[in-house]
Amino acid sequence: MNVTQRIPHFIWVLLVILGFASCDESFTNLDTDLIDQNFSTPDTVFSVRAYSRFVGPVQSNNQLSYKLGYYNDPLFGPHSADFLTQVVLSANNPAFSVDSLNPVLEKVILTLPYYSTSDTDDEGNPVYDLDSIFGSDPIKLSIYESNYFLRDFDPATGFADPQQYFSNQRQTFQDQLGTLLVEIPEFVASDQADEFIIEDLDTLTFNPGINLELPLAYFQEKIWDQQNQEVLLNNNNFKDYFRGIYFKAEPVDGQGHQAIFDPTEGKITLYYSAETTTFDDSGNQSTNDDGEIIRDVFSYDLNFSAIKVNVFDHQWPLEVIQAIESGDSIQGAETLYVDGNDGIATIIELFGSDDNQNGIDDLEELRQEGWLINEANLIFYVDQEKISGPSQEPERLMVFDTKNSTILADYSIDLTSNLPPIDAITNHLGRLVRGTDDRGEYYKIKLTAHVSNLINRDSTNVSLGLVVSQNVSYVGFFDMQTSLLEEGFDRIPGGAIVAPQGTALHGNLASDPEKRLRLELYYTKPE
Repeated sequence: MNVTQRIPHFIWVLLVILGFASCDESFTNLDTDLIDQNFSTPDTVFSVRAYSRFVGPVQSNNQLSYKLGYYNDPLFGPHSADFLTQVVLSANNPAFSVDSLNPVLEKVILTLPYYSTSDTDDEGNPVYDLDSIFGSDPIKLSIYESNYFLRDFDPATGFADPQQYFSNQRQTFQDQLGTLLVEIPEFVASDQADEFIIEDLDTLTFNPGINLELPLAYFQEKIWDQQNQEVLLNNNNFKDYFRGIYFKAEPVDGQGHQAIFDPTEGKITLYYSAETTTFDDSGNQSTNDDGEIIRDVFSYDLNFSAIKVNVFDHQWPLEVIQAIESGDSIQGAETLYVDGNDGIATIIELFGSDDNQNGIDDLEELRQEGWLINEANLIFYVDQEKISGPSQEPERLMVFDTKNSTILADYSIDLTSNLPPIDAITNHLGRLVRGTDDRGEYYKIKLTAHVSNLINRDSTNVSLGLVVSQNVSYVGFFDMQTSLLEEGFDRIPGGAIVAPQGTALHGNLASDPEKRLRLELYYTKPE
């Protein structure tokens, strides 16, 4: 056997590293021998310019998750999220039970389950823990048939590209509302299962969610009576005939609430009964103890598995508007904001200045020095004076390359990527660090690989974007109607679009020097 075959792979990796270390250039450790660890005191800091901008309308179809509700945020004011979805046949040309079995449409139930986990209590009953519900006050919830036709492809491109729908089309959709199917004056998200009784036949039980009984007469005429008609022949016909369902959220008294959900689990189910096809020994249909012919319960689904769109409405406070308008790309800003939906993003400019006033751009000087970057951090301190309570603070922020609409190098090498979304990618995108009073103190964003590439690989120093994210594991990017920069920032991560919360951060011009945004570097210097 060749001797090299007996040497474990990790030994070869170590030998290669030692070989590089013995090359011409040697290094002096200023802080530690370890790379990419948590350090306490930076070797140096560099100024960073950052400022916030309103994102504007964003593409809001083809999302991973959607949201619904009205929420009056203490910092960013009231905003609502409505939801429009196509409804499609679960099977083409449905054949309900034949007439000889006396089919009867019994109930029509709409279900849109919340994200939740379940356990059992001491008596074996299910107990649910809801996820992604923000706020607890009631909203007015109205559900309409929609007369707006949602196209699959864009006629402006000769039907070559998929049709995009944007978050500012709320009024367009509301102008084409059809029949009001159900209205709940004070709807509150509940962690209880819902039950509907089909008298003498069955009890239907659903996990917590928007579970509502729809008008029987409407669906009797709209769906049941159309059996064997062209409108139910296939989904192309059906989507033009029954164009969708629109969920409208409006304020009641209080802050309201919003819920994030997976619409692929949503559906409208027609429950119907028919006489049994089971016969006894005498050739008669089977009967119950009272001598009545047994009726069985059947169901047919109309799924929410086609085009879906979120539309939003904001009412920004004057204080926030003025603060954002006061920040600029040259000086930066005192306060930075991030907010979800089609809300607010922050633009970050690393380097581009001359901190030591020697006439050389900071990045060029670092390239000349050839430092080995052990760790690079941006610390975003929360402006606690602007945040009214811990429950309103988002857990995660996300940073990305605005020019190329991509994640950074640090994201790709983060070993926590396999964790649940709340804890995933935390080496790179640290969770909100909270104090003993549970109030948010700061977010630590680690950019070690990104900054190292800028210095040692001459990577382009692009503008970075910072957004709030409901799910940092989701890296799909979606178009914005208006670019925020001349070079890029025309797309935004999908996790920001669905996020219902935002926060205020100290910028590079913050009045408290200790909380100003800076780039902290820990490095090893060549001798």
